[in-house]
Amino acid sequence: MFDNFRKPSPKPSIDPMPVTKPTYNEDIWGPAPAEPEQEPSVTGGEFFPQPIGGSSDVSTTATGELNNAPTHNVLNRDVTVEGTLRFTDDLLVDGQVVGEITSDGTLTVGENAVISAAEGSKVAIKTGSAIIQGKVTGDVVVSDRVELASTAQLVGDVTAARIAIHEGAIFVGHCMVGASAVVQATATPAPKRAKSKGGSATNLLS
Repeated sequence: MFDNFRKPSPKPSIDPMPVTKPTYNEDIWGPAPAEPEQEPSVTGGEFFPQPIGGSSDVSTTATGELNNAPTHNVLNRDVTVEGTLRFTDDLLVDGQVVGEITSDGTLTVGENAVISAAEGSKVAIKTGSAIIQGKVTGDVVVSDRVELASTAQLVGDVTAARIAIHEGAIFVGHCMVGASAVVQATATPAPKRAKSKGGSATNLLS
């Protein structure tokens, strides 16, 4: 019954032509162009880019901070200190201080700062130099230079070797300028003497 049925003949297999890379003929096209550099791939860890156009004097750390960048001790605006505040080199105060700030370094009173002398004391600031931009209530004794910015509000006496007051600053108090005034203000007061009730003997009172 199926004698007349013919099986389809299989298709002949065709081998793909081999792909050959064309050769570059320098005699015809000139020197071969340089291959583009591949971008470095970072799979993990830390990557430190090099400066473009030569070396740089400023080096960076793993956290991105500059090694030779100036740093300041900062008292933020949301911090309140009561008592004596001491520092060594420099300090930026932008918060509130009730008491006395003392140091041989440089004090910067920020625009948001409010500094007032403690109850029973007159001195609020006693430093090497001071830059006042905020509010200060109390005396300021500076051995070098004090500067009142245009936003400063100072109620108290100032004793300094040099002083600079910008236009717009509010200053209510007395001012004594000169090296001799600073020496007199920072001199240790002589001990007081009081007679005893029993006779002429005296006692030293601190």
